[in-house]
Amino acid sequence: MGSPQAEPQRLTAEGISVSLTQSPLDIPSVIDSVKSPKAGAVVLFVGTTRDNFEGKPVEQLQYTAYRPRALKTMMSIAQAMKEKHALTAIGMLHRLGVVPIGEESILIAVSAPHRQAAWRAGEETLEECKKKVEVWKLEEFGGPDGGIWRANRDGAPGTPINNDV
Repeated sequence: MGSPQAEPQRLTAEGISVSLTQSPLDIPSVIDSVKSPKAGAVVLFVGTTRDNFEGKPVEQLQYTAYRPRALKTMMSIAQAMKEKHALTAIGMLHRLGVVPIGEESILIAVSAPHRQAAWRAGEETLEECKKKVEVWKLEEFGGPDGGIWRANRDGAPGTPINNDV
């Protein structure tokens, strides 16, 4: 039996699923979770670990979260987006722990009767998630540059980690 942190944690409501997991993300599963005969559009955002940040080579990212609060914040965002954009369903899944280069760190899937609402909701959900969800990441550069812990927000300042210590 794995540790409690290794087990996926999920909150659900009608047409909503939000999860945190240490496991690789399952793209087909999140798409299937939002499909509906009532939906004419499904939009999926897949965030991946890139190999560089501000000109420095990135070896990997490591995500951590204040899990109970992060799940509640994700649910609040999902509920607001579902109502605002009249979505059929929404799924948000964030990976925690080490996420190697090229692997998925976040999936956001939305379905709606029409494509415009789905497009807008997908992008807005991602921006709200980056702005509000209690997830932090360590960008590991390797070598003397060490890494930087930062809030999982675009442009957020970080705290350098020195590998020489």
